Amino acid sequence: MLLGIPPIISPELLKILSEMGHGDEIVLGDGNFPASSNAKRLIRCDGHGVCELLSAILKLFPLDSYVESPVVLMQVEPGDTVVPVIWDDYKKIVNASNPEAKISEIRRNEFYERARSAYAVIATSEAALYANIILKKGVIK
Repeated sequence: MLLGIPPIISPELLKILSEMGHGDEIVLGDGNFPASSNAKRLIRCDGHGVCELLSAILKLFPLDSYVESPVVLMQVEPGDTVVPVIWDDYKKIVNASNPEAKISEIRRNEFYERARSAYAVIATSEAALYANIILKKGVIK
């Protein structure tokens, strides 16, 4: 164990977060996200939800301030009646870390494409639908 590291951050996840450079992206996938088939590097965080991981990760690295939107969500598919209420929690967590950070949405297939090129994908047990999120790492000052 280490001081100051949230206990939810496993050694494997800490290594990945440390290896990431400015502009690298990490995906937090919900329980339905095809993490294994879309990941260059896969970190399993079974039993954990996205909100608790998002909060812990944002304590360890800043979001990229050189892009318009360092946080990206998977858009609800046209015709789907799901209302992703978890997004309100994401906005609160991101805002607490960086009030200036903009959150945007992209279509499902574009999200999958970004996930395949992301530095890593975290597979969670998040039950909420459309709970997938991409974070772009900023500069450590």
